Amino acid sequence: MESPVNHPSDDSFDMYGDTLREECGVFGILGHPDAPTLTALGLHALQHRGQEAAGIVTFDGRQFHSERQLGLVGDHFTDPATLKRIPGHMAMGHVRYSTTGETILRNVQPLFAELEVGGIAIAHNGNLTNGLTLRRKLIAQGAICQSTSDTEVILHLIARSQRTSSSDRFVDAIGAVEGAYAMVAMTRTKLIGARDPNGIRPLVLGDLDGKPIFASETCALDIIGAKFVRDVENGEVIVCEIQADGTVTIESHHPFQPRKERICLFEYVYFARPDSVVAGRSVYAARKHMGINLAKEAPVEADVVVPVPDGGTPAAIGYAQASGIPFELGIIRNHYVGRTFIEPTQSIRAFGVKLKHSANRAEIAGKRVVLIDDSIVRGTTSLKIVQMIREAGASEVHIRVASPMIYFSDYYGIDTPDPEKLLANQHKDLASMCKFIGADSLQFLSIDGLYDAVGGEPRDNKAPQFTDHYFTGDYPTQLTDLNGRSKNEPKQISLLREAG
Repeated sequence: MESPVNHPSDDSFDMYGDTLREECGVFGILGHPDAPTLTALGLHALQHRGQEAAGIVTFDGRQFHSERQLGLVGDHFTDPATLKRIPGHMAMGHVRYSTTGETILRNVQPLFAELEVGGIAIAHNGNLTNGLTLRRKLIAQGAICQSTSDTEVILHLIARSQRTSSSDRFVDAIGAVEGAYAMVAMTRTKLIGARDPNGIRPLVLGDLDGKPIFASETCALDIIGAKFVRDVENGEVIVCEIQADGTVTIESHHPFQPRKERICLFEYVYFARPDSVVAGRSVYAARKHMGINLAKEAPVEADVVVPVPDGGTPAAIGYAQASGIPFELGIIRNHYVGRTFIEPTQSIRAFGVKLKHSANRAEIAGKRVVLIDDSIVRGTTSLKIVQMIREAGASEVHIRVASPMIYFSDYYGIDTPDPEKLLANQHKDLASMCKFIGADSLQFLSIDGLYDAVGGEPRDNKAPQFTDHYFTGDYPTQLTDLNGRSKNEPKQISLLREAG
């Protein structure tokens, strides 16, 4: 086979630049004496959704307390001294990955403000596609913004609402925004959870000892022994409130025009933890089924099935079982490589993907290898992994991808490159993509194969069951900020994409 052409040099390789970034995770609990500790544990379970910063806001019956830090949850919130600074019987937290701009403390959530109706804290997973447009209008009207987060826009909208109660003001505010959000807000007596009308991002309602919980994923309930109650419905606002006698009431509101839920397919492909259940579907089972369907659609004669860890592992198990080809851990991942270790120097960059992945030569040498990955974005990491597998002695390398080709950027909380930087758009056909990566063959799962894997029907082009625009270009909402950008404004930074 011809060697790949037009490859990026080792000096330019970015080991973090060829993956879809996690969005963010939210957690909140009301009326529990261990609320701060439980929130820290919940955030720890959601760490995969954002590793750049974490924050917790609590209320102790008299005042709010806030602790926001850059870094991992375990770097800060396992310290008893930290938890003592944020006492309270109600708490909410957030783990963050910023999709653009600096990772700075003023952008770390939850954001808190003192308003006419009292203090309120907000955290959100997703992205507002009219956030920048609203922000510009608010600033023109005299608003003073302290961060570059679109979550702050929600606070300003709440402050400007003429409604009398905090929950009514919250509904007013989210009624003005477009895009994707799974949001948690907290006042002196209330914990509020809400999902956007399309239900693009997940949010669940749980219960621990009779105390309500909101979390981005069910794995955050599992870690604290809480019971899963149900998913927050798309377009639903749930208001949990502590009454004067200490009892907790829960009210469900549907303030928006009903729509069909369209949860993001990448929750199943990549983002959610495998042990979570999203919209009633086991993430692990869905990923394994992706591999089964991939084996049916793209069979190949080979000796071993090898996952690209960790995202490709469940699909590789499914592919191996369906094809009858043995499954082996032919690549070993180093889980202890962090951003602080990787300095932007030529000598470090030259190591490339080997800082995160090492070939298990004993399981690869002399064999025809099927590499299973969850997705391909730019293709630069796939190129490096193929090179590594060949250097370990593989006789053939075949790549099978457990999702369709990515053609379009995301504007709902996933950090994706501009369309022209995506592998599928840089090459005119599959053969050209395969040549670039250096594999012997390359195949992707079909869109209908993906729909089937997550329990859906074949894709209805007029009314898709899921949010799948990165594959199809079918965006579920208006892209107000993108369409209203100036001619000289880059596409990716024209949207205020800091919330995660």
